[in-house]
Amino acid sequence: MIGRIPVLDVSPRVDCGGRPAKSVVGEPFEVSATLFREGHDAVGANVVLRDPRGRSGPWTPMRELAPGTDRWGAEVVANAAGRWTYTVEAWSDPYATWRHHAEIKIPAGIDTALVLEEGALLLERAAAGVPKREGRPAVLAAAATLRQDELPPEVRLEAAIGEQVTRALTRHPLRELVSASRPSTLQVDRPRALYGSWYEFFPRSEGAIVAPDGRHAPVSGTLRTAAERLPAVADMGFDVVYLPPVHPIGRAYRKGPNNTLEADRFDVGSPWAIGSPEGGHDAVHPDLGTMDDFDAFVARARELDLEVALDFALQCSPDHPWVEKHPEWFTHRADGSIAYAENPPKKYQDIYPVNFDQDLDGLVKETLRLLRHWMAHGVRIFRVDNPHTKPVMFWEKVLGEIARTDPDVLFLAEAFTRPAMMHTLAKIGFHQSYTYFTWRTGKQELTEYLTELTGKAAAYMRPNFFPNTPDILHAYLQHGGRPAFAVRAILAATLSPSIGVYAGYELYENAAVRPGSEEYLDSEKYQLRPRDWSRTDTLAPLLTTLNLLRREHRSLQLLRNLSFHDTDSDQILAYSKRQDDDTVLVIVNLDPHHTHETTVSLDLPALGLDWQDSLDVHDELSGVRYRWGRHNYVRLDPALQPAHILTVRRADQ
Repeated sequence: MIGRIPVLDVSPRVDCGGRPAKSVVGEPFEVSATLFREGHDAVGANVVLRDPRGRSGPWTPMRELAPGTDRWGAEVVANAAGRWTYTVEAWSDPYATWRHHAEIKIPAGIDTALVLEEGALLLERAAAGVPKREGRPAVLAAAATLRQDELPPEVRLEAAIGEQVTRALTRHPLRELVSASRPSTLQVDRPRALYGSWYEFFPRSEGAIVAPDGRHAPVSGTLRTAAERLPAVADMGFDVVYLPPVHPIGRAYRKGPNNTLEADRFDVGSPWAIGSPEGGHDAVHPDLGTMDDFDAFVARARELDLEVALDFALQCSPDHPWVEKHPEWFTHRADGSIAYAENPPKKYQDIYPVNFDQDLDGLVKETLRLLRHWMAHGVRIFRVDNPHTKPVMFWEKVLGEIARTDPDVLFLAEAFTRPAMMHTLAKIGFHQSYTYFTWRTGKQELTEYLTELTGKAAAYMRPNFFPNTPDILHAYLQHGGRPAFAVRAILAATLSPSIGVYAGYELYENAAVRPGSEEYLDSEKYQLRPRDWSRTDTLAPLLTTLNLLRREHRSLQLLRNLSFHDTDSDQILAYSKRQDDDTVLVIVNLDPHHTHETTVSLDLPALGLDWQDSLDVHDELSGVRYRWGRHNYVRLDPALQPAHILTVRRADQ
């Protein structure tokens, strides 16, 4: 039902208020609504945030976002994790109404005495709601001045609309006919749900020994040898180290190198073919070590301020204990065999998918047991493999129960699928989402996609930008050389608050298994791949710089603060991120093969400046300083400097 003052279309509101919007502790976000009233009297509005205990904090005044639109907004911040609510209150503003009329009638000599007396009565009423220390005496003094007949009317009016009175009644307005929207829910998570830099590597490759002739058994790296890689990951500024599955791997239908169907006795198989006689999802592969070794890995990561994220893949090898113990959890074909996983033309003969329609409650119970097993061993972040191949209601049950008992545990949805499924998974509880960023390489598609992700979708979907994964080596990286790796790292690091890379990115690994494929040649998914980390010609210095900038600049840790700027080249993208007085402006050459020139036309108000201002910019990549204005010439050579990352300040500061 519409209140005395209509309050409509409150945003953010996910699924018409059926699901909570999302934020993290300390993240500013805008609440907006359409509000108006009959006639010409002034209205005001504010947002009321209530914490998980129902306590109301100081309300935040709203402003009309664009004159004449009746769309009002305010930026609010929640300061603790938990389930909050927010409400928009609209109200009649008698002081603003009187002031508008008085400023017209007094100079014109219309109803002067009556208008001044009405103002005096109004200010006396308003003063009751103003604390003494915040301007009540000034408001009462103005009321008295309005009744001083010996003073000119203009002087009396000026006392009532002066700075002290205006400031006091802005902080403590006289509100009448207060009308409130229905409360909307807000899920506030810990900051890592929004911001962080992930680094993915396979523990079995770190410290591995592989015979060059292939005649001798390779020696797998272990969790202990993998821990030796952690200081280098931390030194590059990463926050999260993400491990593929660490569980025993099945022998049946084990894949060989490059996904061949026949494996020899030395082939190690895919970590996603989970389960063997040594155990299932709650066990550690014997080649990697023991659960004590896993605990030591987590402890070492914690010493280096790294969180461990673990892959959670609900699928099995034919050797998994579930196959014998819970045959009802799988799909059986007409010949009695269990159906293996397929994504035609891809076939995964070594993996059995789970059928959730025979015993959903049993699978929920077992999934919760497995998650809590790893949580007890220090894992508070899970990257969920292919969640879009499981029922949404299953994840809603599982994630809801984990959030009830352990709200600090985070889940990343690895769902490269149709938009409806990706968005729904985000709405029902996944804290982060993989995105289409890997395939968005052109200026227009990047602009359109980032406008979507930082707009309405930001109320519930938090992107994590990975330029590469063990499954995806985009053609841009295959054919763009080292500049392509630099460009994609810069874009990810400055467009999204959460980013990730898969090991080997800093070594520019770009060989595909065949033309037109996005699979790596000699993919680490099927074989050990020790790397030469002693090389000096790597991208590690750039990754380190990018992660340092992200830590230093609050604007790069947020999602909803992105603005694009015009360039006259279809190969150069310009955008900025701003929070308070922290502004970062990025100009990127998207073409890894050629130098391009352009004029960058800045939206100066988006940078917190006036149209006539000049600005000093400091390039964080080259160290060079420039004096810029509204229109600026830029030339970017991808081999020498593919981008400017500029910190901005007004030239007269």
